[in-house]
Amino acid sequence: MMTTASSSATVPALQAGLGQQGPALAPAAVSAGVPAVELRNVHKRFGKTEIIRGASLSVAPGERVAIIGPNGAGKSTLFNLISGRFGASSGDILLHGRKIDGLKPYEINRLGLARSFQVSNLFNNLSVFENVRCAVLWGLGYRYAFWKFLSQLRDANDRAEEVLSMIGLDRRRDVLAVNLTYAEQRALEIGITIAGGAQVVLLDEPTAGMSRAETTRFVQLIREVTVGRTLLTVEHDMGVVFGLADRIAVLVYGEVIAFDTPERVRADPRVQEAYLGSVLAAHQAEAAGSGEASEAAEAAEAAEASPRPGQER
Repeated sequence: MMTTASSSATVPALQAGLGQQGPALAPAAVSAGVPAVELRNVHKRFGKTEIIRGASLSVAPGERVAIIGPNGAGKSTLFNLISGRFGASSGDILLHGRKIDGLKPYEINRLGLARSFQVSNLFNNLSVFENVRCAVLWGLGYRYAFWKFLSQLRDANDRAEEVLSMIGLDRRRDVLAVNLTYAEQRALEIGITIAGGAQVVLLDEPTAGMSRAETTRFVQLIREVTVGRTLLTVEHDMGVVFGLADRIAVLVYGEVIAFDTPERVRADPRVQEAYLGSVLAAHQAEAAGSGEASEAAEAAEAAEASPRPGQER
């Protein structure tokens, strides 16, 4: 049986401050000609092992960029550097022209960058609406206190309802997050990511584990909710990458070997040799395996249909 929760019944004692207090760091201003995200010769070492080797990127405001590469290329490490979970060993990372390397993740978030992870991070025992509202409260600058009920914060509630409509979960607003389907949970996480008003969004393998139909719907959702925002995404599904990205950065052994439009990346000999060739080979092997399985099945059917010794046709 599906469990639901009303926002007033689940957290009647959860309250927020009367006034708003702006974040300690003002969101980074968007200036014409200034990249939304820029990496300048970034290196990351763990002991003597170098994972990121002089990565440089310049992502324009409103651009959608996919980061691809083989397993172990350093894609998640690069996201961790941009979002502040790791500190760079050397090089510069800038958000709308402001250096952010060395800042804590929450400080970078307050400057207007939000990130989702490969594994969904939700408040499972709160409703869909409550999950989104938690993100909205922080984005609006509310501080938690004990003298005003959340139900009275009209701006936060209206914004949460707006986000639910954007991600297509308005009819599921009172369902506990734990009771959502996997695709719905991923959509909710997208909603939480954008609810605070971040202008730069990082999505780490957003379609992983989804069926083809779910992936198609989810890609359309990403397109819709990132209009006017800058998107960086790590993705292994080449159909998603080539259908969503304005430009593609190819990361191999910690180095960006190509950063261009999907058409030019697809035709780049270095990319074909280092990454796309191996992906194509894997797909061909899979297809060949399927073909051999089909041939074996046909042979088995033919053998079953053939008369055994002593049998008449």
